[in-house]
Amino acid sequence: METDNKYRLHQSLGYQMSLTSRLQERRFDEQLKTLGLTRITWCILLAVEVEEMVNPSDIAAFVGIDRTATSRALRQMETAGMVKRGAGKDDGRTTTVALTDTGRDLHRRATPMARVNAQHWQSKLTAEETTELCRLMNKLRSGEDAALTRL
Repeated sequence: METDNKYRLHQSLGYQMSLTSRLQERRFDEQLKTLGLTRITWCILLAVEVEEMVNPSDIAAFVGIDRTATSRALRQMETAGMVKRGAGKDDGRTTTVALTDTGRDLHRRATPMARVNAQHWQSKLTAEETTELCRLMNKLRSGEDAALTRL
């Protein structure tokens, strides 16, 4: 029996997921760029402001990037005046992160952009389809190393 050695790129799950992800990312990136943000800086603002995270390791886990990428982003954000880093209360070796007024303002201005982008994609699916797609994506990620160096 002869096997088909032809790989059909456009029919592969990986290609379809990548293409859809890149379209979603590009749409959101273009909006964030108007504020001088990236998806990573937006996610860090969200982690600190909404999730009340102050520890860089917790922020890295929340965003889904490694600690080195988080440190690099925090350094850039500190230079841009979005965050301030300091020593922890109980342990001077621990770094804490807090938003500045500029960071809080950028978070406030970017949140509607995130909502509009999410709504754009969710409007293409029914509520049931959205729930099922999220369930399936979680299933695909199960058991995989989630930490990335960039989003």
